[in-house]
Amino acid sequence: MTRATQEEPEVRLTASLHPLASQPLPSFVPAPGGPDYLMIGVAIFLIAFVLALGLLYLRLHALPDQIAHKGTKIQFQIVCVLGLLAMFTHIHAFWIAGLLLALIDIPDFSGLFGRMANALERMADNRRNRIPDPTSNDNRRIPPSNPRSPTLLESERREDKAAS
Repeated sequence: MTRATQEEPEVRLTASLHPLASQPLPSFVPAPGGPDYLMIGVAIFLIAFVLALGLLYLRLHALPDQIAHKGTKIQFQIVCVLGLLAMFTHIHAFWIAGLLLALIDIPDFSGLFGRMANALERMADNRRNRIPDPTSNDNRRIPPSNPRSPTLLESERREDKAAS
């Protein structure tokens, strides 16, 4: 067989419809060679939907951080670290722990502990300054550092007056 004897029919796309096609065709069926508007619309919708879903997920994921922003700095930092752990490890318990920690109002103990530490430092300085020199003959009593009631202080004053 030669090439000349073997002729293949030429296939052409025409705009004419097949005789068995339903009349009229639905609007979403594109014409041959024309753009598929339904596919373009669905692609745009799918991209917009995925972006919106991602934004919603990130907004929900940052919810504990936004709640804890009003609290103390250390609480905010712990909640942020728990949120990052939850995001990178996909362990939802970290996110739940961060949310619970953000919702609980932790009192600020730093001011209280700071005042206590300052008072103890002052008491220690006062006590160091009152230690008598062992070589001197000064036998004055060193008042103890614990607080006394006013009645006890009054009785001590009477004892001191009686002794002198």
